Amino acid sequence: MKLPPHLTIRNGHLHVGGHDCVSLSEKYGTPLYVTSEDRICDHFRAYQQALSSRYPNVQVLFAAKANGNLAVMRALAQLGAGADVFSGGELALAREAGMPAKKLLFNGSSKTKSDLALAVQHGVKVSVDSLDELHQLDAVAREAKKVAEISFRVNPALEVPTHPKIATGLATSKFGIPHGQIPAAYKEALSCKHVRPVGIHCHIGSQILDVEPFARAAKVMVRIAQELAGMGVKLEFLDLGGGLGVPYHHDTDPAPTPEDYANAVMPVFLAGIKAAGITPELWVEPGRYLVADSTVILTRVNSTKTAHKRFANVDAGFNLLIRPAMYDAYHEVIVANRADAPLTTEYTVTGPICETGDILAADRKLPELAAGDLIAVLDAGAYGYAMSSQYNGRPRCPEVLVHGNETALMRRGETLADLTSTMVHPPWQR
Repeated sequence: MKLPPHLTIRNGHLHVGGHDCVSLSEKYGTPLYVTSEDRICDHFRAYQQALSSRYPNVQVLFAAKANGNLAVMRALAQLGAGADVFSGGELALAREAGMPAKKLLFNGSSKTKSDLALAVQHGVKVSVDSLDELHQLDAVAREAKKVAEISFRVNPALEVPTHPKIATGLATSKFGIPHGQIPAAYKEALSCKHVRPVGIHCHIGSQILDVEPFARAAKVMVRIAQELAGMGVKLEFLDLGGGLGVPYHHDTDPAPTPEDYANAVMPVFLAGIKAAGITPELWVEPGRYLVADSTVILTRVNSTKTAHKRFANVDAGFNLLIRPAMYDAYHEVIVANRADAPLTTEYTVTGPICETGDILAADRKLPELAAGDLIAVLDAGAYGYAMSSQYNGRPRCPEVLVHGNETALMRRGETLADLTSTMVHPPWQR
């Protein structure tokens, strides 16, 4: 199996950023998320360089929904990243991580009035998803005696090669305003006294392994930008969203790079803004690409079983990584304590959750397994812990960050007390 450079095999053990997974599991226990900060930073620099080498006014916003750990967001903030945030909680995390308000975009199709008020209070730009939301935001800003800076989210009605649950630019998607209605939406915004349109925004989906759809989306966006410029809208930024995928099947999936993305998108973008006579900042919103392969989950084999197939029952389930159950997603697995052993036996790796669908990896060739073996589930840094839960009354596991020669907890493991920490006694039960 092809491994990214921060994952290595030494003396039969899998290492992350030079740190032995077996030693980490013995120190911190299992299940355990292990993340390489250096890998995340390398990905960010590659994205920034690919775009800024072709156009100087670039802002990379991290899609905070992919991984909301403060240590991850702080590392990105220190490199100059902003964030695409989808809630008041993500906004608060971004600010605490050190990301300035001017580098944030509050996104989403169903914002509450308190969401809008929080964005106005912090001076965060809002990607408006409907005319109803526009007028609610105008009223909230009027009450605060402020002017809210906005973009509209464009639905470009593009088919993209990804799972339908994460294709967000389809004509049938819940996100955005149909591209044909966008000029009228900006005309409406120009009539509002407490809203100022300063950008335009789209996002076509996630885990896209072909760069051509991004070029098509850019073509739609610059065409609309030209029309808006003719209407007198002063566009300060043009946000093309994120969505660049990663090779979960390490040996067979294509692995597009930020350079590939830039080669496809930047000629369209540059020609479009030149035709429009504008020089907006280019904003992009990578999430998965920055963090997915930075992280593994280490999970201990509790037992093995032979039934209609061979099962390896481990201590991590879809409570910690729901992607396989939710999206039929594929993650490579490695026996971390015998990473160079021959792959002799087919196993299905299953978790401890009381659901038939609690399968982390189906029908994989692995070494002969026994209780106590350590399995690493790869590429778990995006939509892993961020989508985890306490289902079946299972406290969530710790997260460890590795950086150079150092390791440290970046989130402690939950305890049984954490399961009830937010629960209260109804008065009649006291």
